[in-house]
Amino acid sequence: MRKKTSSIILNVVLLLLGVVTVYPFVWMLSSSFKQNKEIMALEQHLLPQQFITDNYINMNAHFNFLRFFANSLLITVVVTVIVLYTSTICGYVLSKYRFRGRNLLFGFVLSTMMIPWCVTIIPKYSMIQHFGWMDSYKALIIPGMFSGFGIFMMKQHITSLPDEILEAARIDGANEFYIFHRIVFPMSKNGISSIAIFQFLWTWEDFLWPYLVINTQEKQLLAVGLKMFNGQYSTDYGALFAATAISIVPVLLIYLFFQKQFIAGIAASAVKG
Repeated sequence: MRKKTSSIILNVVLLLLGVVTVYPFVWMLSSSFKQNKEIMALEQHLLPQQFITDNYINMNAHFNFLRFFANSLLITVVVTVIVLYTSTICGYVLSKYRFRGRNLLFGFVLSTMMIPWCVTIIPKYSMIQHFGWMDSYKALIIPGMFSGFGIFMMKQHITSLPDEILEAARIDGANEFYIFHRIVFPMSKNGISSIAIFQFLWTWEDFLWPYLVINTQEKQLLAVGLKMFNGQYSTDYGALFAATAISIVPVLLIYLFFQKQFIAGIAASAVKG
């Protein structure tokens, strides 16, 4: 009886937390179909009193939404794919190879996760200027090619893979390139899926770094472009909510697509290596 009561209480608490988490997104989606005067009114309603779709049309009046959306999608996909590959191959080397300084190298990777991002932004910005990458997508892609978090996750995940499979492949004459791409990579799909969700989300919503290094409006990303809705004297909140609602669609699709692998990957990466 006590166990059943505890389970009910836990489910109620989780339900309340879920409602608190989801409600702002529901309110934002509902507001994207409201008029600005209704959004700014003192008396608020969850559902629009007058349902309109003009906000999704008017958002293009503030900036080229499709261009910014395509820019963000391109950079996010490229960075995520590169990080997945580099994290997997680095995790494979650190978990399955024995060499001098391996633990020291892994400690260095972990230390990059402990340094605040605000500490590294100034030297990274100076390097970008020195290399002449300002206002170029190189400044967005190259510094983000490696992820300490991704390497850590993949090392923990690949550690749990049986060494016997790799040894059997070596005995059959497979080289290391073949073993990694045909055995290790496919067997690590759960860990890769979990990193894909995190990296896609981080890159998609990144604001400060693109704001600093990209100066040409046509090259700018969506997160920075949304700031253009803030006018000097007024803000078109309806169009802003409409653009924001569309901007979260890729993230939701990525999570829904990799949901099962994400949960399995997090559980597998929690194994002590």
